[in-house]
Amino acid sequence: MVDEILDEIRKIPAMSTAILNSVELIKSENAVEVGLITDKAFTPDDELKVRKILSGYVPQLFSSRVKISKLTPDEGMVARKILSIIPSCNRQISAFVTADDIKVERVEGGFYFTIKVISCNAYTNDFIAAVVKELKKCYCGEFSGKCIADASKVDDIVIEEEHENIEYVIPVRTFEIADFTPIESTKERTSAVYLSDLNFVSEEVVVCGKIEDIRERELERPDGRKRIMFNFTITDTTATMRISYFARQKSIDKIRKLAVGDSIVMTCKTDTFNGMVRPTANLIDYGKVPDGFVPEKRMSKPVPKYYETINPQPFEEFTQDDMFTDRSMPDCLRQNVFVVFDLETTGLNSSPSAGNMDKIIEIGAFKLIDGEIAEQFSTFVNPRRKLSEEIVKLTGIEQSQVDGAPDYEEVMPDFFKFCDGAYLVGHNIANFDFKFVDYYCSKCGYMLERKIFDTIPLSQQLLRLSNYKLNTIADYFGITFNHHRAADDALVTAKIFKELIKIKKSLPNLC
Repeated sequence: MVDEILDEIRKIPAMSTAILNSVELIKSENAVEVGLITDKAFTPDDELKVRKILSGYVPQLFSSRVKISKLTPDEGMVARKILSIIPSCNRQISAFVTADDIKVERVEGGFYFTIKVISCNAYTNDFIAAVVKELKKCYCGEFSGKCIADASKVDDIVIEEEHENIEYVIPVRTFEIADFTPIESTKERTSAVYLSDLNFVSEEVVVCGKIEDIRERELERPDGRKRIMFNFTITDTTATMRISYFARQKSIDKIRKLAVGDSIVMTCKTDTFNGMVRPTANLIDYGKVPDGFVPEKRMSKPVPKYYETINPQPFEEFTQDDMFTDRSMPDCLRQNVFVVFDLETTGLNSSPSAGNMDKIIEIGAFKLIDGEIAEQFSTFVNPRRKLSEEIVKLTGIEQSQVDGAPDYEEVMPDFFKFCDGAYLVGHNIANFDFKFVDYYCSKCGYMLERKIFDTIPLSQQLLRLSNYKLNTIADYFGITFNHHRAADDALVTAKIFKELIKIKKSLPNLC
């Protein structure tokens, strides 16, 4: 609503750069007074036009007033404001920036600034964009700037005592193999590793499961000889996995007798390809998961004591709420902690059993404490692969932004710590986002608790809309945002979740 009012007011030439400074309800006079700031000259006729626009938004029981102030900041005011807002834009940069590092000059239509930092990288562009966004909330006009690398600032760094998380190795779970009968092995295989735990490199590891699919291919060697390769998809109820097997000539007929539904034991070697563990079988025998098998609950690494790579930032949004906004909060929101998150990925494959699982390229998350958005966790993630043109076009994320980002092995321990003790919330989280973070956390040894709320079924339960896409629900609540970026989608989802719980007045069922 505020954006709509401002858009209409800014059609007046003298108000084209106006910002909303205040909204005050004067109960004794049944009046609403709106304060505006502009850097352009204005006339009484302009004030009259603004008042006419406001009257269309103020309830009929109230009269509307407008108070317009002309504010043109100088270079010193802008520099001081930049220094004050840097901590909210990037805490790491703020630790090394002083007033002397900020230079501001007036240019046509606004101001241009430079900030000396230790080094420039992909993240400094986002930092400058955040500074510009905050400046526009305070002053009229246009702002632009850049960071300048200053190697001499390295001398000012004080090395703090290093905090080191304790390394914890989770034991691999195994089960006893039932009815082992050799096909190729010369010794009995007595135990097998859970398929869900097979995320490590080994020269020999034994797995066991029921065949769900078999594919046979004939490969030609460089010397012209033929070789038969089988691809088995097996499940042991903890996971489903595709395993390759290059058949020995003497075993081909025996292997061809295997069928979907048979249970087999595979002795494998594992290596990694594109960051994924890839098992290849050396031996195949008969054997099955024991009857009545109930998987043990997998142990999780403890929550890391310290953030290692991604430090959450305090979040404070300078919203221009109108006086009619309902700020009451149900107890269920105040008494629990929620992490609302969204991902951008290299594609839609969220199941490792379906082949080469897609990778996370961006995480955006916000933590709700006492019903308010209090902390932000945001990072690119290096997928170690080339982004498709479709993903670049959809998300606006460039290859250069992820190439210099940390790998998931560095990010997921910090994300797991950020989620500790919280309910997880997302838009289509049950069918998509949770599958990714659950998989990549587990590959790092961290077991996320499935305490998730999905805003899609919750919206379907509470709202009557033509569809339940994120932007449609956001429009319903009057929330604007930049769609298809993780942090923006997560922030708007957090706001939507709050509004939905205000309507429902209780938490929904877990997904």
